[in-house]
Amino acid sequence: MTPRMGFQYVVLRCVPRIDREEFVNVGVVLYCQQSDFLQAQCHVDEARLTALDPVVDVAAVRSALAATEAVCRGDASAGAAGQAPMGTRFGFVKAPRSTVVQPGPVHGGSTDDPARQLEHLVDRLVR
Repeated sequence: MTPRMGFQYVVLRCVPRIDREEFVNVGVVLYCQQSDFLQAQCHVDEARLTALDPVVDVAAVRSALAATEAVCRGDASAGAAGQAPMGTRFGFVKAPRSTVVQPGPVHGGSTDDPARQLEHLVDRLVR
């Protein structure tokens, strides 16, 4: 039996109009230190976003999410943030910001398969 490992995750939210405080979940970032796992999985439902704000810049949202995915992968294209240690990269991703794509609060749990857990969270919270 595979031992269970603790993990933390944040839900990424698109807040097209910050003044209205409405959002659509667009991704999940999961970090499991014990298994050296940090990954983001994103899904943009354009119809849901434009229902909140018909002029939302969907391309900019997708670009911000791609940057988050690059940081999680440790991709050199993410600059210094992408080259930082894994725990530091998760800290960067989970830091509150007042942009169109924002992380929600940090949650935790335990799993024996972080990749499968991430897929489950995306299915449950984003799609």
